[in-house]
Amino acid sequence: MKQGALIFDERTDRYDIRFDLADYYGGLHCGQRFDVMVGGRWKPTRIEYAADWYLVGIRADDLNGLRVRIWCGFTCGGW
Repeated sequence: MKQGALIFDERTDRYDIRFDLADYYGGLHCGQRFDVMVGGRWKPTRIEYAADWYLVGIRADDLNGLRVRIWCGFTCGGW
């Protein structure tokens, strides 16, 4: 698992996870699962899109900057 922060990529019109200054997940897609830090605890969620992007079961006015962790295997260069 890798930890990072959710960021909105205006070029692709979708959210991504930033792990480090130049290290990104590569873009999140509807239905993608990961954990988000809420109230000091990791909670499982998935990202979806209706009128806007949202996290299932998570209340947040702004997703930018939320601390997340994701199992990414070789997708992001490590386990």
